[in-house]
This record gives sequence, C-alpha cells and structure tokens, in this order.
Amino acid sequence: MPRLSRPVDREILSLAVPALGALVAEPVFLLVDSALVGHLGGVPLAGLGLASAVLGTIGGIMVFLAYGTTPAVARRLGAGDRAGAISLGVDGTWLATGLGLVIGAVGFVVAPLLVGVFGAAGDVTAEASAYLRIAMLGVPALLIVFGATGLLRGLQDTRTPLAVAALGFAANAGLNALFIYGLRLGMVGSAVGTDVAQWGMVAAYLVVIVRKARAEGASLRPHPRGVMGVAGAGWWLLIRTVMLRAAILLATWVATRLGSTELAAWQVVMTVFNILAFTLDALAIAAQALIGHGLGSADVAHVRAVLRRCLEWGIGSGVVLGALVVAASPWLGRVFTADRDVLAVLPVAVALMGLAAPLDGFVFVLDGVLIGAGDARYLAFTGILNTACFVPCALVAAGGGSPAAFAWLAASFAFVYLGARAVTLGLRSRTQRWLVTGA
Repeated sequence: MPRLSRPVDREILSLAVPALGALVAEPVFLLVDSALVGHLGGVPLAGLGLASAVLGTIGGIMVFLAYGTTPAVARRLGAGDRAGAISLGVDGTWLATGLGLVIGAVGFVVAPLLVGVFGAAGDVTAEASAYLRIAMLGVPALLIVFGATGLLRGLQDTRTPLAVAALGFAANAGLNALFIYGLRLGMVGSAVGTDVAQWGMVAAYLVVIVRKARAEGASLRPHPRGVMGVAGAGWWLLIRTVMLRAAILLATWVATRLGSTELAAWQVVMTVFNILAFTLDALAIAAQALIGHGLGSADVAHVRAVLRRCLEWGIGSGVVLGALVVAASPWLGRVFTADRDVLAVLPVAVALMGLAAPLDGFVFVLDGVLIGAGDARYLAFTGILNTACFVPCALVAAGGGSPAAFAWLAASFAFVYLGARAVTLGLRSRTQRWLVTGA
C-alpha cells in the first residue's frame, strides 16, 4: 500500500475515506438483504437476483446524475463561484426529481415485462415481479439522492453523504428484517423497507441543501437552462453507463440460461463484485471532485499528482481486498444461502472476482479521473467497444455446461470486460486531451 507521505495523499483520503463509508454502506446492506431473502429459499434469492438486475440497471444508468453533477459543481467551485456551484447542483437535483417520477411510474406498470425478458422459471419470475413493482415506488427517491450526493461531493463534502447513507441503510436493514420475518411479508417486505429508508434519506438531504443554498444566497428554483445543461453534460455519461449495465445484464441473462442454481449463484458473485466496486470507487469519487476542482482552478500539476496517487492507492487497495476475497472464497457463499447446489458452483467464481480486484482498482480510479475531467464523450465511445469485447465470451458461456460454463462467465466478466476497460482508460490517461482547464 502507498505510504501517507504527501499533502496530496491527505487531500485524497480526506474525501475518499468518508466516501468509502457511504459507498460501502450500500453493498453491505445489500449483502444483508441478500442474506435475509436467501434464507427464504433458492427461488426468492433467484428472484431477488432478477429484480436487482433491473433496479441496478436503472440506478447504474441514472448514476450520471451524481457523476455528472460532481465535476461540474467542483469546476465552478474551483473557479471561485460557490453560489453558482450550489445553484448548478440544485438544478441537477431537480432534473433527478423529474426523471425519477417518470421512471418510477412507468416501471411500476411494466415490472412484469421487465423481469419476463430474462426467461426465468415461472416461480422465480413471479417473485421478482412482486418485489420490483413495490421497489419502483422508491426509484424517485433513489435518483434524488444521486443528485443531492453529486452536489455535496462537488462541494468537496463527502462527510454528509456518509452520515445520511449510514443512517439510511441501517434503517433499511432493520426495516427489512421487520417486514420480511416480523410481519411475514416475505420477499416483498424487503422492497417495502428499502422504499421507506430511501425516502427518509431524501428528507435528510433536502434539509442540508436548503441550508447551504440560503447561506450562499443560491436559488432553490429550477432554471431551465441549468437543468438542460446538466442533462446535456450527462448524455455521454448516460451512454457510458448504459454500456456498462448492458455487460452486467448480458452476464445475468447468461446465468439465467444456465439454470436457476447458476442465477442464484450469480446474485452472490455480483454482490461480492459490487462490494469490491463500491469500496474502490471511493478513490474514484475523490478523483472526480479533486480533478474537477483542479481543472477549474487551472492547476494541472496538482491534477497529475492526484491522478498518480489515486492510481497507487487504487491498485494497492485492490491487492489487499482481492487477497481477502480469495482466502474467503471456499466458505463465503454460506453467508448467503444453505442451498448445496448453489454453494457447489460459487468458490471458483468468487475467487476469480478476488483475483481481478487490483485490475478493478486501476479501472475505477481512471474512470473517476476522466469523469472528473468531463471527458465523457471518450468514455461513451470506448464503453461500446469494451462491451463488444465481452459479448462473444459471454455467448460461449451461454452455450456451455455448468459448472465450467459458470466459471468461464465469471472469468470473462472479471478479466475480458474489465481488461478492455483498463486498456482504453489507460491509453487515454497518457494523453493531454482530457486536461481541459477552466470553469
């Protein structure tokens, strides 16, 4: 691991450590949700896997509301316009509200169609559909949280999102246990608990944003030009994220084709991957905020220092986390399920995810750097190329037999898809084209 020896390290870690807490809170409580639902049986766990794939796709695609707002607010802040930075972030939050209401309403109606696309067994599809329909009521809250989080990160504040996330996801875990087992609502209880917790987080964020806006004299009303500006800047990030989610959905579709056992196991594998991703993304978020601020103030030397040290921290953290996952791979599946068939196919796939963790650190940090620089067009076009590299490998797995095909699916996702991202991101970071300064 890199030694804490420079001021830039302290600057990175002052943002990354609170961001880590906020990011890890989500997958940790998703892990709790998976464990709670998993002990209802293999069918509910597989259903949660399908519903999570759909919700993850919505959240993953709409994360541009945070990732697009953070660097824009940070640039404006770096240029010395704090009130303008807050107003821009408020416009992003209004955009998130409008999109959330539309997506939530449409998703509630078409939930059975969305899970039916995967072609899973009837009982699995029914469980997934029931869960997803209730979960859609929380989608507007999820997107508002994205916008508000992006605003605060751009203001170099990752402590407030940590506090809100910790309280929200702790409430989520407690409510889910109450609704699933206490009130005997089963899998649907998990969706209800999550909805309540998400709207509570919205209330907390609104209090914080209103106070900051009033303190700086920033407007809380939506400005059409500002809202459309945030939407336009997020368009390329939207394409980049759609391609990322396409790769994840393709992998879920392949796991479905392999059988309900493999689908349930893939839910566990992706939970492990998400924990690694969210943990390593803390450095990416620090990079977004610091790169945006540095370019806004035209301090290119500082930007390069942030890039170098974030990479060192990312790869080093990946080595440590990956070693822990590999060591735990023989028994980690028992945290989620007691199904012997599912447990039989998990160890190799989980170990592969651990081996790829240093590569994850490299990829996530560079992704954050280029997002912070506003280089979203490059990320969009190379995202298409990266997913195209993964498609043939995934299709080979779909035509094979388990457990070898399941292990091949995990290896293809961990090394082919993420490897392609590492190449395209690494090549771009060595050029000068993303170093554009100014507000």
